Amino acid sequence: MQHKPLDYNSTSVPKEIKLGIIGSSETVDGLNIWLEKCSQGIEAKNSKQVNLFPEFPGWGGEKILPTQISIDSRRNSIISNKDIQKLLKQDDSNTLISDCVDFLIEELCYLDEKTSPDVLVCALPESLLEKMSINEEQSEDNNKYPQIKINTQTEIHLDFHDLFKAKAMALRKPTQIVLPSTYNANNAKKKSKIIKHKQKNRSIQDEATRAWNFYTALYYKALGTPWRLVRDSRDWTTCYVGISFYKTLDRLKLLTSTAQVFNERGEGVILRGGQAELSKDDRQPYLRASDASELLSNALAMYRREHRNLPARVVLHKTSRFSPEELEGFQDALDKHGIDTSEFISFDYKSGTRLFRYGKYPPLRGTLLSLDDFTHVLYTRGSVNFFSTYPGMYVPRPLKFRCESVESTPKALAQEILALTKMNWNNTQFDRGEPITVRAAKQVGQILKYVGKNDPLEFHYRFYM
Repeated sequence: MQHKPLDYNSTSVPKEIKLGIIGSSETVDGLNIWLEKCSQGIEAKNSKQVNLFPEFPGWGGEKILPTQISIDSRRNSIISNKDIQKLLKQDDSNTLISDCVDFLIEELCYLDEKTSPDVLVCALPESLLEKMSINEEQSEDNNKYPQIKINTQTEIHLDFHDLFKAKAMALRKPTQIVLPSTYNANNAKKKSKIIKHKQKNRSIQDEATRAWNFYTALYYKALGTPWRLVRDSRDWTTCYVGISFYKTLDRLKLLTSTAQVFNERGEGVILRGGQAELSKDDRQPYLRASDASELLSNALAMYRREHRNLPARVVLHKTSRFSPEELEGFQDALDKHGIDTSEFISFDYKSGTRLFRYGKYPPLRGTLLSLDDFTHVLYTRGSVNFFSTYPGMYVPRPLKFRCESVESTPKALAQEILALTKMNWNNTQFDRGEPITVRAAKQVGQILKYVGKNDPLEFHYRFYM
C-alpha cells in the first residue's frame, strides 16, 4: 500500500487484469458488485489492532494500487437455471463433482476462446455448493475450497477444488475459485446454518482483508510479483526445493513425491517426481537414491531454464526424515551440477514441545529453541509486536525442524524458514505457519493425483493456488 508492488516500475508489470467470470446470474452479479466496491477502497475493521486490519485502498490509480481489475459483462458466462438443475439431479457426490467440473471447464474454454481474459474466475452457485456438502471453513492460508467428506478410508472420493485445478490446466490460464462468503459475508452467515461442517466454523475475515487477499492472488496469477525475500547482493543465489508425498487417487500405488522450486522472488516451478517407498522401520516415505538424484537434477534443470544459470546454493525442505540413500542421491545430483553448498532440512509436525511465556499471549513469532545440535523448534506462529497481539485463534504449535546436513547455523536457517512463511500469496497476513516450499509441495501433490500421465501439466505455481 505504501510502496506499490515489487515490480511496479518494471515493464512486465500487469497494468490491467481482465477477469473472465462464470457462475449463476446471482453469483456473477454479487461478485461484480463487490469488485466495484473494492475498486473504490474499503474501510478498515474497527479494531485497536490497526496494523492487523488495514484498510484496502482500492485500485486503478497512482495513489492507490496501480493495477486495474477489469470486469466486463462480455467476459461473463452465466450458468442457466436449467443447467444447474440438471447437475443437481445427481445424487452421487463423485458424479456431481465430476459432471460439475466437466461442465465448468467446457464453458470456460469457450469463454477463453471468445474473450481471452487473464484470469478465469469461478463463482460457484450456492445450490451446487450445498449439494456437494461443502466444508466451507477457512483454511490456515485463507484459501477456502470445497471438500467432500470422507466416509471410509478405502472409498475413492473426489475433491472439487483439486479436480477443477487439475482439469483447468488444459485451459492454459490461471483460475480462481470464489465462494459466496468472499463477496457476501452476511449471506454466508445465514448459509452456515444450513451447511454442516466437519469442524467448527471459524469467523469470516473482515471485508478489507478479503479484498487484500483476492487482489494479491489475482496479481500473482497475472504474472505480477507483489513482494520478495530480502536479499543482500553479497548473498549466494539460492534454489529452495520443497519435497512432499501423496497417495495416488486409487490409493493402490505407493507414495509419489512432488517438488516445488522457488527463488527469492517466489517464482515457483512444479515438478512431478518418481515413486516413493514406505520404510518398514518408521512408516515414513523415502526415495531410492536414483529417484532422489533424478528429482533434484530435474529441479536444477528447470531452475537453469528459468534463470539461465545454476544456483550457488540449494536448500531442500522435506516433510520426512532424510534416509542415507536419499542423501546419497541428492548429493549425486549436486555433484553432477557442480554445486558445493547445500542444506538438507526435514520437518516434524508431531512435535510435542511447547514454550510458555508470562502474560496473556503466546511466545513471540520467531522464537527459536535448540533441543540438541540437530533438532530445533521455531515459532512461525505466535505473538507479533507489530500487530500488538497474537493473531490466531488457538494455542500456536511450533514448527520442529532437523538439520540433517547443513552448512549454515540453526539461527540463520530459522530466519530463512521464517522468511519463507511470508511467500504465500493466497494470504497477505505475513505470519503463516509453514514455509512456502513445504506448503506448496503438499498443495501441489493433492492436485497432481488428478493429473494423468498424458494430461496437460503446468509448471508454474500460479496454476495450483
